[in-house]
Amino acid sequence: MNLEGHELSLLLAALRAHDGLLRKQDVQAPARAFPQSATIQNGDDAAAIPDRDGTGYTLLAAEGMLPAFVSREPFFAGFCAVMTNVSDIAAMGGRAQAIVDVLFAGDNQAEVSAVLEGLAAGAETFGVPIVGGHTARSSGGSYLAAAIVGRASRLITSFAARPGDVVLACVDLRGAFRGASANFDAVTGAEPARVRAQLELLPELAEAGLVHAGKDISMAGMLGTLLMLLEMSDCGAIIDLATVPAPIEAQADPARWLRAFPSFGYVLTAPRRHVREVIARFDALGVHAAAIGDIHASHTLDITYRAKTERFWDYAQTPLLGIPLPTRGHHA
Repeated sequence: MNLEGHELSLLLAALRAHDGLLRKQDVQAPARAFPQSATIQNGDDAAAIPDRDGTGYTLLAAEGMLPAFVSREPFFAGFCAVMTNVSDIAAMGGRAQAIVDVLFAGDNQAEVSAVLEGLAAGAETFGVPIVGGHTARSSGGSYLAAAIVGRASRLITSFAARPGDVVLACVDLRGAFRGASANFDAVTGAEPARVRAQLELLPELAEAGLVHAGKDISMAGMLGTLLMLLEMSDCGAIIDLATVPAPIEAQADPARWLRAFPSFGYVLTAPRRHVREVIARFDALGVHAAAIGDIHASHTLDITYRAKTERFWDYAQTPLLGIPLPTRGHHA
């Protein structure tokens, strides 16, 4: 991406103050409140429940939609309740199987109908059935959440980045921002076959052993998502913003792009010997993928652009997720 006309330090300061990033610190309270499982590590895009016979994992995830989002874009909120869950399963190297939704239907019947239409459209686009859930009435606005179950034979996790890995950003740029929001939509107008093929690539990469770690890009933005991955892997990284895939409009407002929640966007880490093949597989599906930096043995995320380097975050000093990790040692 091109930062011409923008000051790196000011850009990073704006990203550090981004509400979507800072809200991730809210995870710290439940991380302290709930006992940690001996077999299922908290802090990933989905809970990975190992099969007793060691053949794979059941994946379980859930997403809630902010009431203001449901009110502003009820159809897209319903669609996103499916999309975000499916993306969480794919980010773990899995394939989604079924969804259940929770809808407290408010007083606005047109809004409720639009939410249901969005849920149905998401299920159709991604090929994942909605098989049940909970529905009740609510005075005032509507409240929406959904949960998903999936399967993986081999995982991509947030805990497996290793010093020496290359950081990859993989984003479908064939879309546009929805109004003034941070949502970059490259899915709602796309052919379902294309969307499903893109998602299928993640478990294929996992099963081929081509990537180590990954997360789908969330409301924390690209750098915030990477920061969460680094904290869970007990690693650091240096990222070159000049190499980050971005749409043309990002030149006018790079902060908006780096805060964006893309409908198809992942940060992955891979051994250097596999980088070319991983990029080629994304390119074959029309997804922009690029090597944007390197993993190293530290607790910091540093950003460089045209020979200027600045520190974005030190999670040893300021934890983002604050989730205790029972086992570390990826530095070895």
